[in-house]
Amino acid sequence: MHLGRYSLGMGDRFGHQGRAQLAALLKAGQQGIDITPVWNKSNREHGIIGTRPADVRREADAAVAFHDWKGSYFVDADHIGLGNVDGFIDASDFFTLDVADFTGKPAPARDIDLFIDKHRDLLGSHRIDGVPQAIQIDDARLRAIAGKYLFAIQQAGAICRHVEARKGVARFITEVSMDETDTPQTPVELLVILAAMADEGIPAETIAPKFSGRFNKGVDYVGDVSRFAAEFEQDLAVIRFAVRRFRLPPALKLSVHSGSDKFSIYEPIRQAIRKFDAGLHLKTAGTTWLEEVIGLAVAGGEGLVIAKEVYVQARGRMDELCGPYATVIDIDRKQLPAPDEVRTWSGDRFAGAVRHDPSCPQYNPHLRQLLHVGYKIAAEMGPRFRNALAEYEPTIAENVTANLYDRHIRPLFLADR
Repeated sequence: MHLGRYSLGMGDRFGHQGRAQLAALLKAGQQGIDITPVWNKSNREHGIIGTRPADVRREADAAVAFHDWKGSYFVDADHIGLGNVDGFIDASDFFTLDVADFTGKPAPARDIDLFIDKHRDLLGSHRIDGVPQAIQIDDARLRAIAGKYLFAIQQAGAICRHVEARKGVARFITEVSMDETDTPQTPVELLVILAAMADEGIPAETIAPKFSGRFNKGVDYVGDVSRFAAEFEQDLAVIRFAVRRFRLPPALKLSVHSGSDKFSIYEPIRQAIRKFDAGLHLKTAGTTWLEEVIGLAVAGGEGLVIAKEVYVQARGRMDELCGPYATVIDIDRKQLPAPDEVRTWSGDRFAGAVRHDPSCPQYNPHLRQLLHVGYKIAAEMGPRFRNALAEYEPTIAENVTANLYDRHIRPLFLADR
């Protein structure tokens, strides 16, 4: 299996927008850009909504059949570990190995010693094309990095081998996720991580490192864009160097998690992947769910009533809903409109507050983030919400397709076409 040069992780909380999502990729194909769709849904989302991995597989297969899609496509077991991977194995052919919880936990001293002995050629000074300064590694530095990351990569290897035992070698795509750590990985750390991945025999096609700045759910990047751009380019340079040095999969590419709506960094990403002739995997999380809410609001009637109810209930259950996402949202409660005010809004007024258009004076990123984590409210509505998705499908689908194509695909891959 091969992922392809460009790929898009398409989250879909309720499994209704597969056709609309794929329509955006078909539009990209008409412009000469092939993007592989990867439908992803985490164990946490399945638990909240009451779905199973097989439901994602059915949605993906149905969308592909409807559009007569000829390219590859995948279903991602998103952010899994040994404790929950078994439930995903039958339905998934893409596995995001999340080892962030093991970062900082040291491997056995003997393993660290063996790693250092094996990679003594990393000691000294290394010039990597694309990294401004020479990379300097002495014994103490190599030991410190191995102490921080080696155990995490060993866990990724264990998960990968567990999946291989069930599905077979080369029967799935592997991603290693290290983005949910406290600090960004430096170029030196990434180089050592990639050496450890090679030792573990992990056939990763994508790796998701931690970047500086905030990647809050559903809103734009918060941080120094120039610093991000430098980090992204240096990571691409290290990957290119490591692929040759450690004989890693040639298709290995960067993955940007919580990548939806990070409009301010799309141009630096686009420039970097073209400069390095590199691929990209972008994971879009809840942006499709938010487009469903917008579509319901614009449709009016019961759709607007439901959209307002989701907000009002989410406003009253903020602590519960925000808790699991505390590290990836920044909501100022003072900036949230009162429920009584929202109840008076028209559909267009509601959509203006939620739609990610910073030029719109009604746009409210705090409200948008709250709705992003408020999908549990919609799930609790059961058939009422799902029936509304079906009833207002044309309006919702139009929003979903336009959002992915115009706000995400075009600036990343088609800006100068």
